[in-house]
Amino acid sequence: MQRPPHYGLGLAALGALVLTPDTLLMRLSQMDGLAMLVWRALALGTVFWAIFLLTSRAPRNLGLLLTRPGLTVIACQSANAALFSLGISMAPVAVVLLAVATMPVCAALLSRLLYGEPTRRSTWITMAAVLLGIALAVSGKGGTGHGTTEASNTLVGALCGLGVALTLGLSFVTLRHAPRLPLLPAMGSGALISGLCGLVLIAPGALTEGHALPILATGLLILPISFFCLSSASRHTAAANVSLLMLLETVLGPVWVWAFLPESPSPRMLLGGAIVVASLALYILSTRRRPVSASSLAKYAGGEAPRAEGAEPPARPPAARP
Repeated sequence: MQRPPHYGLGLAALGALVLTPDTLLMRLSQMDGLAMLVWRALALGTVFWAIFLLTSRAPRNLGLLLTRPGLTVIACQSANAALFSLGISMAPVAVVLLAVATMPVCAALLSRLLYGEPTRRSTWITMAAVLLGIALAVSGKGGTGHGTTEASNTLVGALCGLGVALTLGLSFVTLRHAPRLPLLPAMGSGALISGLCGLVLIAPGALTEGHALPILATGLLILPISFFCLSSASRHTAAANVSLLMLLETVLGPVWVWAFLPESPSPRMLLGGAIVVASLALYILSTRRRPVSASSLAKYAGGEAPRAEGAEPPARPPAARP
């Protein structure tokens, strides 16, 4: 069936917009990091496995989950699910999302480190710029809706966000070099393992503190819907287009929080955020002007992001952010 020219862009925009209130709902749950991790990860892992079992006529390649690439992806998903929930619970949303947004550059650097793939000078310049922007954002103090934000907590939250970017980057680079690895079971298994670990570590009674409905909405609705839209979009438009639209979450995610909760940004956070978003946008746009190459992509959480050399996306669905 012939699709309209902007069909892929529309799907990517819808997926990115659906994802933007994710962090607001996490805040509205009023749960601590471990409680959010348990509810969110168990819900997401269950949905991913359910989708896989319902849509796969004859599940196969599950044995690949126990290979080195499979275990790497599972471990990365477990780590980034935990780091994202803990980071959001400790630091301003803007700081964490800015750090997570560095994923495309992290993936390009990991491709160079692990597989010797070429890294352009613009990748290093972009990494330096986004680290400067994040450092500037971390140095600013903003109010939060659940207590004072200390400099140490903000720094830890930023480090958690960078940890999410690195583990997602490693996961997507691994997936690209293991095309037969079943994506949904790998992501679902990682989420379930992370949720079960949180369930073991959480204090008695802490799981029922706060509001479960908002956090369940993120795991059962927001992440799966955005995953579907972005993975479909990646088959109808360039990876760089999806990556650019994914920056909507970096910009609009904090706006949702600031609109409904007393978590206002400081001037330094705004300036640092502007540096990060502008640097990443220029980096992604630069990949659109380069010729297509076979080794061109690292997939982005919830969408796809270009690797060191930008290109059109493969016909493999991208993974969702935890």
